[in-house]
Amino acid sequence: MALAEIDRRLLERCLAHSPRSWEDFVDRFLGLVMHVINHTGSSRSTRLTAQDREDLAAEVFLAILANDFAVLRNFRAQSSLATYLTVIARRVVVRELLRQRAHTPLLDPHSMPARGSDSERSVEDRIVDHEEVARLLEGLSTDEAEIVRLYHLEGRSYQEISSRVGIPENSIGPTLSRARAKMRRAGADTVV
Repeated sequence: MALAEIDRRLLERCLAHSPRSWEDFVDRFLGLVMHVINHTGSSRSTRLTAQDREDLAAEVFLAILANDFAVLRNFRAQSSLATYLTVIARRVVVRELLRQRAHTPLLDPHSMPARGSDSERSVEDRIVDHEEVARLLEGLSTDEAEIVRLYHLEGRSYQEISSRVGIPENSIGPTLSRARAKMRRAGADTVV
């Protein structure tokens, strides 16, 4: 699809820093960006809060604004502006979700008993945590445990997991969902 005239004019106004051009740009493409955020979160089995969505939208628009609209200046009009922005938005969202996942623990800390910081914790407490994770993974099939390990502990993408484990990429999400449910049930069974 070719560049629509309305998008061409909007693009020119933004690059010329015309008054209200950025507000018009955001008004026009905010719905698209939010759709990309929701779809990307869903396809990566990530629950997003309203705050997460707002933060991700801000990251997308900051990426567009960066270096005096470098992203828009690189647009070659070989597709619609919406298609181009979808690709840009998805890249930003995936990058941010991967960055956040690297800082997210495998187990929900609210479901675990409260403990001191790592420096205050004894070796015995850390061994118990390690044993708990190992026990939860043992309750899974070999493929499920490997997929959980690759996704949550190593931060691998569905594509990387698919090629490593040898199952279709579209089976990774459902397998992770089943494994998480099993781990939650196993964790609930041990709570006294």
